[in-house]
Amino acid sequence: MGAMSEPQVLILQHVPWERPGRILQNLEDLGLGYQILSIVDRKKPDLPDFKDVAGLVIMGGPMGALDWDEHPGLKVESQLARAAVSVGKPTLGVCLGHQIIGTALGAKLQRGEAPEIGFAPIKRVDRHDFFSMWDKQISVLHWHNDVIGVPEGAQVLARTHGTKVQAFRVGSALGMQFHLEVTASLLEEWLDEPSMVKDLKSVGLSKSQLRDQFAEFNPTLQPLAEQVFSGFAARCNTYAKALAASHAE
Repeated sequence: MGAMSEPQVLILQHVPWERPGRILQNLEDLGLGYQILSIVDRKKPDLPDFKDVAGLVIMGGPMGALDWDEHPGLKVESQLARAAVSVGKPTLGVCLGHQIIGTALGAKLQRGEAPEIGFAPIKRVDRHDFFSMWDKQISVLHWHNDVIGVPEGAQVLARTHGTKVQAFRVGSALGMQFHLEVTASLLEEWLDEPSMVKDLKSVGLSKSQLRDQFAEFNPTLQPLAEQVFSGFAARCNTYAKALAASHAE
């Protein structure tokens, strides 16, 4: 097992272009250390000591959450997510990460009716600190095919017509099917990646339309992303301080 000199947030990334984006900004604002690893294809990855992990982030990616045979590291990620929630470590999943956490906690995974790509509104199902600043609906960036059911004991926070669980919380975990982490520069990386844009025509979108949508909705999304990710970072910071205090005893 690798060693962490101090409590840090562990970020699991599956492909180079699905990076943490805005999530990092909020961790850095609090001076929180983090480690970004890609373990998706490793059956026995070298991971930091679990007790030193102050928070867990699982990013998006093109694979399926249960493609364990092709990508054995996904099974490890599922086990990590379940373990993190069981001991109350702050845990955040985006898109594929949302599905990994959800299925680890008993949700069913299935193919969506059609790819959900582009900016479209999600409807708030239940109010929670994570999403307290928006009322009934807000347009967010979608980019996925698979969907999950409701994890065991979860509170569903948001939905769309085609995706009944757009966001959920259960214990210390928050899952979001949509992408609040994407900045303008990160969007450009996505638009340059052939595997990301291959389905645009099927949903009637062009790259320029996506850029226009981002410019239109980002002023509203920026404060929501700040609320969600700063809240997550604060939870990680509290957990890190508790870990550091226990290590000092």
